Amino acid sequence: MPTLAEARRVIEAAEKKAVEIGQPMNIAVVDAGANLVAQIRMDGAWLGSIDIALNKAFTARAFDITTKDLGSNSQSGDQFFGIHASNHGRVMIFAGGIPLKRDGKVVGAIGVSGGSGKQDHSVAEAGAGAFS
Repeated sequence: MPTLAEARRVIEAAEKKAVEIGQPMNIAVVDAGANLVAQIRMDGAWLGSIDIALNKAFTARAFDITTKDLGSNSQSGDQFFGIHASNHGRVMIFAGGIPLKRDGKVVGAIGVSGGSGKQDHSVAEAGAGAFS
């Protein structure tokens, strides 16, 4: 599971990407049990996105899939249609949540919210890329 030091590295890399694209973000890192390890709200990031970032991280860990991929499989007629209503509404089906893996095993996740889905996903990818 990610240590606090590792979570900080993930957040730092994600925050750097958010600054690069000019979009303030909320960034959260959870452990293998989907418990919060660390989270930040960049200056100017939407208050409403704090919970979304946490829930994207929860979703990526709960289902061991990116929220982007879960979203594309949860449209009407697809295998996961309606999944967003599960887990007391915590499941996010839009981009910005990515599992964190060590030795091929999911040990946590990052969740990012505050921009478009494409922006959220790119910031989450930057953070996930810093996890080792």
